[in-house]
Amino acid sequence: MPLVRISLRRGKPAAHLSAVVDGVYAALRETFDVPDDDRFIVVDQHDEGEFVYGARYLGFARSDDLVIIQLTVTNRRSREQKQALYRAIAQRLATSPGLRADDIFINVVEVAAENWSFGAGVAQYA
Repeated sequence: MPLVRISLRRGKPAAHLSAVVDGVYAALRETFDVPDDDRFIVVDQHDEGEFVYGARYLGFARSDDLVIIQLTVTNRRSREQKQALYRAIAQRLATSPGLRADDIFINVVEVAAENWSFGAGVAQYA
């Protein structure tokens, strides 16, 4: 845990995708105390027309470089930890692969511990 889904427009090189994945994971380890090898990340790439966003919603100037990051996590993190996570992701992705802050959209979905099964049909956290 967490489960990370990263959505973006199709066409970025593998190095760009790796930088996003690695940056999000490093930020999670730094702010959410995620253990080593707790790395479950799905990258979804979308063609034009399959990736729709409000380019100016809430005063931002989003571009087709937008990355939507949705994290499903156990509901045990504080507001401060979440804010630190958002900052850490934005800082890391600005550094590599060079995303603009307006092109980083983050959503955290919190679930109870018993809602996870990591295999074998067992709820390991229940």
